[in-house]
Amino acid sequence: MHRKVLSLILLTLFLVCGAQAQSTQTETKDDDTNLETQLYMILGTNQDVTDSKIPSALDPVIKQLRASLPFKNYRLSGTLINRVKNEGKLELGWISATLTSLTDPAQPTTRSSFRMRQIKLARNNEGQSIVQVAGFMFSASIPIQSVAVAANNPPPPIFNYEGASLSTDISMREGEPVIVGTLNVGPTGDAIILVLAAKRTNK
Repeated sequence: MHRKVLSLILLTLFLVCGAQAQSTQTETKDDDTNLETQLYMILGTNQDVTDSKIPSALDPVIKQLRASLPFKNYRLSGTLINRVKNEGKLELGWISATLTSLTDPAQPTTRSSFRMRQIKLARNNEGQSIVQVAGFMFSASIPIQSVAVAANNPPPPIFNYEGASLSTDISMREGEPVIVGTLNVGPTGDAIILVLAAKRTNK
């Protein structure tokens, strides 16, 4: 009787340990999942655009923008592609050509930053794969030219930096670009439209 009880206990311990090991392997596999994120910065403007080429993946977004915003033209100002671990975070800052100017190459650069406190895979009520982003934050210091006083020998233009930012939490279908928000910038009435997409990657 004692041997049977001991054998039963050992068998139970073996099954429990095996289940825990399997669970650990599954969790480790999930932890190895990475996401590729694409942040697109699109300029909406009523000025003439010499280069309006926009990736075909953004065609549905541009169609939505034309139906809801009053801008004549759209131009891709920048694209950021990054890799981040599932349930991980992402933060970066950069200096680039101005996000708004279409005609003045001498305009000062723009200082920008982008952050996601956490990005993770999940499923909605219909069982579809979605990506949840908590703590999305975008900010930019944009150079705005001061009004110059007329003179025979006008001084160089003076630029003041004005801040623009957007902060939110969002959910989106995996691999489908979505409009995160719009930032009105500059005296011309231009706007920066932020578009985000994310999908898992094994590369």
